[in-house]
Amino acid sequence: CANSDRIHASNPCSEYMFLNDSACNLASINLMRCRKADGGFDVQAFEHVCRTIITAQEILVGFSSYPTPAIEQNSFDYRPLGLGYANLGSLLMSMGYAYDSNEGRNIAAAITSVMSGVAYEQSAQIAERIGPFMHFAENREPMLRVIRKHQEAAGRLNETAVDPELFREAQAAWERALALGERVGFRNAQISVLAPTGTISFMMDCATTGIEPDIALVKYKWLVGGGMLKIVNDTVEAALHKLGYSEAEIREILEFIDKNDTIEGAPRLKTEHLSVFDCAFKPAKGTRSIHYRGHIKMMAAVQPFISGAISKTVNMPETATVEEIANVYQEAWKLGLKAVAIYRDGCKRAQPLTLSKEEPKKKETAPVAVPATIPTATGEAYAPRRRRLTDERRAITHKFQIGAHEGYLTVGLYDDGQPGEIFITMSKQGSVIRGLMDAFATSISIGLQYGVPLKVLVNKFAHMRFEPSGFTQNPNIRLAKSVVDYIFRWLALKFMSGDDRRAIGINAEGPTTSLTSEADPASLVSVLSPAPAVEDVRQTKLLDGSALVGKLTSSFDNQSDAPACETCGSIMVRNAACYKCLNCGATSGCS
Repeated sequence: CANSDRIHASNPCSEYMFLNDSACNLASINLMRCRKADGGFDVQAFEHVCRTIITAQEILVGFSSYPTPAIEQNSFDYRPLGLGYANLGSLLMSMGYAYDSNEGRNIAAAITSVMSGVAYEQSAQIAERIGPFMHFAENREPMLRVIRKHQEAAGRLNETAVDPELFREAQAAWERALALGERVGFRNAQISVLAPTGTISFMMDCATTGIEPDIALVKYKWLVGGGMLKIVNDTVEAALHKLGYSEAEIREILEFIDKNDTIEGAPRLKTEHLSVFDCAFKPAKGTRSIHYRGHIKMMAAVQPFISGAISKTVNMPETATVEEIANVYQEAWKLGLKAVAIYRDGCKRAQPLTLSKEEPKKKETAPVAVPATIPTATGEAYAPRRRRLTDERRAITHKFQIGAHEGYLTVGLYDDGQPGEIFITMSKQGSVIRGLMDAFATSISIGLQYGVPLKVLVNKFAHMRFEPSGFTQNPNIRLAKSVVDYIFRWLALKFMSGDDRRAIGINAEGPTTSLTSEADPASLVSVLSPAPAVEDVRQTKLLDGSALVGKLTSSFDNQSDAPACETCGSIMVRNAACYKCLNCGATSGCS
């Protein structure tokens, strides 16, 4: 959709690259479910799954929830989808082909071509019934140009090791999709991506995630609560059957793997078959692994048949050099990849999967003294600088009352209207609460002057609960859980935008700005720049679509105002005058 806008960025995982303020409904297919009993690939079953899933994804566009009105609108207008697959590494291994081989890359490219081609064809068939996406007409030429590029790439496929039916369909699917798209358009502006499938691959019982090879034939997962889980790749047996080994030979090889955590050195295993079982990382008792170029070449083989990009980790050994890492990015760029990421083994203190059942040893490190300055990327020392207020500064003083406790809050302002210091006056001089409030105000003032964002402080201190607490005279803060809670909710109402306030559960029912005198009306803009009340109301309607009365005048926040459940520890929610736990069902009283 180049006529609408260019691509500015990707999502964090990097597989989705499309217009700003848009969302993508993802789905992944377990390729091993399309494997025939004889080890071949069931093309007809795969096509049927692709058509079914694309239809379901298209339906879900209208039933999904979106974080902002702009994303919701663009999702309805462009309807981008992200069909992908998982378990490619297991499929190639079960078919007897190495992941880092021309044959493996040819099969992966053909499968990807069929997936996207059939999906675009199905999108065009849906458009024939109910019309293309809203902005197809203005993007007709750019989109058809991309479809033609997919078709041209399919024409350059290498048929070595590829099933004839799969090879024919990898090209024919794009011919059908282009012919129908030129006539009726497409229902979806984007159709396919390759997501990492980190969690859903386990739900689908996949041995490998996304387009990844297996990390190792045997790996260990250390559990949070203690203990260890041994994970063994169950595709090895199928691969050995496909390669022609007898039952007795397979049993010996599997026993060797279970005992040694590697297939290298297994009895009766032919040397020419070792590459079939190569994985991303070198096993603890082995020497072989997939070279980082093998990862990049696999991505380059399937990228021409993906609408978006590929979220995949290029695994590198612990011995990888800076030059080798730089080469990964350079080669990825030369091969036309849209995105690439690397992971060097051992670069994290703790990683989810390891190749040894020995518990990682903690390194003994000497205490490190905290420097007074912070080194920057250029080697220069950077010392935090304090932004002091001028000797004469504008300020605002606010009187408040929490229950029977009265106090005054004075906020000193910078020239740009941002708060730089606070003073809190409560009770008599020399009292405990007066001394605590003075010390607290001083620490907050120093934090503000050293650049701590106000919204960070508000997020930390708002909704704290301790005595004194009670009802207030402020119509925007009906009930204060503590003096600290009141102060920071008031600061949020005065100095933070409506979106930032709503993000941490602070709502207001009208204009909250009254800083300047009538003699200096122009200074209102320089001191504060809050969103108008009408704008707050409009945004609230767009965000939650509910009546404003319950949101803007509410004294309580169902999440931030609630205590932890005494039974299970989950955060409770308000239920009438009490609280209830949505996790275990316990209540705090009369509910």
